[in-house]
Amino acid sequence: MKVIHLISGGDSGGAKTHVLSLLQNLNKTITAQLVCFRDGPFAEEARSLGIPTEIMGGNNIPRLRRQLTDYIRRGGYQVIHCHGARANMVGALLRLPTGLPVVSTVHSDYKLDYMGRPLSRLTFGNINAWALRQVDYRIGVSDAMVDLLISRGFAPDRFYAIYNGIDYAPAPSQGDRLPYLRSLGADVDGDSVVIGIAARLNLVKDMSTLIRGFAAGLAQCPRLRLVIAGDGEERDKLGALAKELGVEKQVTFAGWISGGMDRFYSALDVNALTSLSETFPYALTEGARFHLATVATAVGGIPYLIDQDVNGFLIQPGDWEALGRCFAALGNDDGLRRRMGEKLFEKASAQFSIQKTVETQLHIYEEILRRHSRPKTERDGVVICGAYGRGNAGDDAILEAILQEMRSIDPDMPVTVLSKDPRSTRLAYRVRAVSRTNIPAWRRAMKRARLYINGGGSLIQDVTSRRSLWFYLHNIQTAKRCGCRVQMYGCGIGPVTRDSHRKLAARVLNACVDVITLREPDSQAELKAMGVTEPEILLTADPALTLRGAPSDETDSVLLRAGIPPHGRYLCFALRHWRGFEAKAPLFGRAARYAYETYGLTPVFAAVEKHLDPEAGRLAAQGLDGIPHYFLDDTGAAGTIIGALSRMEAVVSMRLHALIFAAGQGIPLAGVVYDPKVSSFLRYIGQENFVDLEALTEEALRAMIDRAVAKTAQPEAQAAAVQQLQELEQRNVEVARRLLGA
Repeated sequence: MKVIHLISGGDSGGAKTHVLSLLQNLNKTITAQLVCFRDGPFAEEARSLGIPTEIMGGNNIPRLRRQLTDYIRRGGYQVIHCHGARANMVGALLRLPTGLPVVSTVHSDYKLDYMGRPLSRLTFGNINAWALRQVDYRIGVSDAMVDLLISRGFAPDRFYAIYNGIDYAPAPSQGDRLPYLRSLGADVDGDSVVIGIAARLNLVKDMSTLIRGFAAGLAQCPRLRLVIAGDGEERDKLGALAKELGVEKQVTFAGWISGGMDRFYSALDVNALTSLSETFPYALTEGARFHLATVATAVGGIPYLIDQDVNGFLIQPGDWEALGRCFAALGNDDGLRRRMGEKLFEKASAQFSIQKTVETQLHIYEEILRRHSRPKTERDGVVICGAYGRGNAGDDAILEAILQEMRSIDPDMPVTVLSKDPRSTRLAYRVRAVSRTNIPAWRRAMKRARLYINGGGSLIQDVTSRRSLWFYLHNIQTAKRCGCRVQMYGCGIGPVTRDSHRKLAARVLNACVDVITLREPDSQAELKAMGVTEPEILLTADPALTLRGAPSDETDSVLLRAGIPPHGRYLCFALRHWRGFEAKAPLFGRAARYAYETYGLTPVFAAVEKHLDPEAGRLAAQGLDGIPHYFLDDTGAAGTIIGALSRMEAVVSMRLHALIFAAGQGIPLAGVVYDPKVSSFLRYIGQENFVDLEALTEEALRAMIDRAVAKTAQPEAQAAAVQQLQELEQRNVEVARRLLGA
């Protein structure tokens, strides 16, 4: 593989480190040619690292375009990779004459690159914004940077994420830290806890928040000292602020550090970063290499490295009071500092090494070349429609599972999702998404697609809304008229209560659906009763059964953010505010008290639908005075919900997908049935531990908890049933593959 990298040649900081370390290591495997638009220290360092480097300068852009086009053709390069505004502009101009895919790595927020320089922002900033939209693919240095650009209207399925990686090999001994710190001007002794930051002193780094936070922390922990490595236009202002706050003796402005940063980081106890905007800063991974406890703002890709309260602390930009509390906590607890530093090193060295970065970059190139050579056909890809973008973790888990399975069929397949909130769907899943109300947009998508998927869940029902039933039936009809094959995917059917609706549904499904795959036998019986006989009907399972839990540290962080100790003994309640629930809510509270007093299980009220379920949990918990209990109102994506449920000893649930997620983790279940789909699933996995909401009594609820707790020692039967369902679920994928002709 041969890739040509374009860069201005005047870059510094994280972008410089990323490009040089990446190219140095890429050239061990492929040919990665660097072209700089000017000579200087950047190009000299590249040559010293053994990176093949050419200089092609000048301001005559048409001539530079011709020169590069000829150079690329003669060299047989396959991908053009751009870094920075000037390179992006040139790369955009090379697309047509070379016919090659052009990719840009976005190292920073282009809207902030020229902060404080209005003329440069007006010229170079606008040119870069234009060029970024012209290139074929974009790589964000962190998932957060990708999300930022998608939120600005960039095509979501033309993005990749990469993280700045470093070499985590142990650094040689750096010597005694006290003489070194004193040489920088720091007033330290053997008892000092030294906080450090290495950054340019500009507005984006928000050092005023750092100094205010340090002053607040110092008031609670006099051992603290702050050393700032860097310089910039904010230096005088920050010095005046330190003096104003009375901490000028404890704050050291060390200026730029010469001779490498290892000595600096090895002398610290705590690493800090207070930026308003970041991609994925080297300053944190370099600190992690030295096992430093870390406090940083929750911006850019930083939350992907730091799990709150597990391997570091995250604060919101500008929140100096929270920063002060974090500094004081770390200053006053030597053990906490060591534990967080070790945890951070473990995660960073495993997930954010230079080897990982190079592997990711090579994979990106391979995928770009594969996608670039993909044959252009009249119809391609899938349109997926379901109850997505509503904040319901169960429905969104279905979408996540279907997308994973479509990518297992064809990783480059174009996918369009109909969503109530297309912006959030684009951000969450990096797919094209259109509003459910944008009829022209989804008709255009259907005319291009090969397959339409009516995506999981109980969409064909009229209990929650008759308009919902009409909408999904109309979409199925439209997809068939637009020439799509139609699959109803791992779905539930019913209840459809009105006779007119049953006839309408049967007519549409018989006329327009090719295959229906069902998640449980009761839906099969309902289709038969409705008279649906024309489509191929197969019994499978819910796609969400295939999803896995988040990593342990991520799960710990979710629980800790909710104030829940990660490794306690818990009984989960996943409740829904349904008709008649208010009258039954006190029963759940009394059952929670019973579980705590009888089995020592602390109740956790978890929300599957984050907008509606928290109210149900709080209604149930009203009678729990004197009993410890927790609320898990927003666990994020399906993986973290699954991770959280895996920490429970049993789950009492009205929500179907809480039961599905917990079943997949082998957690004992008790169901409260507000809808037949709940009892259908439980029977499907051989569980009879459920009761209808209308018939619920305190005694019945206690008995179900007794049975669930008793099963903690014998989960084999449930695990075997779930394993069988997971194998059955693959029939959903087999059908989709057949209908796509893949």
